[in-house]
Amino acid sequence: MSRAATQSGTNLGRASTPYLLILPAILFSFWIIGYPIYDLAGMSLRQVNRFGLTAGFNDFNNYSRLFSHQLFIGCLIRTLVWTVCVVGGTVILSVPIALILNEKFYGRQLARVIIMLPWAVSLTMMGIVWRWSLNGQSGMVNATLYQFGLLKAPIEWLATAGTAFPILIGVGILVSVPFTVTVFLGGLSSLPSDIFEAAKIDGADGWQRFRHLTMPLLRPFLNLVLVLNFIYVFNSFPLIWVMTQGDPANSTDILVTWLYKLAFRYGELGMASALSVVMFLILLALTITYAMLAMRNERST
Repeated sequence: MSRAATQSGTNLGRASTPYLLILPAILFSFWIIGYPIYDLAGMSLRQVNRFGLTAGFNDFNNYSRLFSHQLFIGCLIRTLVWTVCVVGGTVILSVPIALILNEKFYGRQLARVIIMLPWAVSLTMMGIVWRWSLNGQSGMVNATLYQFGLLKAPIEWLATAGTAFPILIGVGILVSVPFTVTVFLGGLSSLPSDIFEAAKIDGADGWQRFRHLTMPLLRPFLNLVLVLNFIYVFNSFPLIWVMTQGDPANSTDILVTWLYKLAFRYGELGMASALSVVMFLILLALTITYAMLAMRNERST
């Protein structure tokens, strides 16, 4: 064998070694993630009774029943509104909080602990606390408004269609802030301080440093926060379920709570499987689109 052929074989072996090392992890991931998706897609195309027993192919009947259902469009719109409002509100609120907590001031550590404390509480417990606080007869919110003379009659905050969904969005923002602030604080602590000192010496004011230095340098962390929060909030179940269970009259139902009702309350496992596949495809399409846009922006900069 010639020396060139030996060298070529050695280079090929070195190049393929990383792929061989990660191959078991990739195969395991495909098995863990791929098989449930394959099984779910198969169930969505078959007749399924309420006990989960499948029969033959049903000509996409589960999908046609799903798309023609009177609640589907409403739940889809509310899911998008819920996701965009909670993620957008969380980011808008978290950036200034992270900037403040990144500055050196007396009591900063205590302020950080207070901001992060809700993160240690489960969403179920947070939902129960807020449901009690917003109770129309004995809740803390109504009692406080009474004391300040701002309320003359009790308001059933979570039993009224006009107030329940905006309140859920507000609570969703509050419970999402600690994680987002943590990510932004990690990003801010990694930024080089010398370029900010140089910009200050050159006469750049605070807004100019924030706009032209802080935010561009925080872009990778912003992308991470947007993608993770979008996926998490889109599939967020416990908060809405504990506080309203999608009521009153399905006015706070999003796709994931309606999915639960279809599967475990009404026994419509075939239609629930079809809805799960639709939700998976929506999330996959949005995530790929956002990742492509983020990579394009990074290449352009």
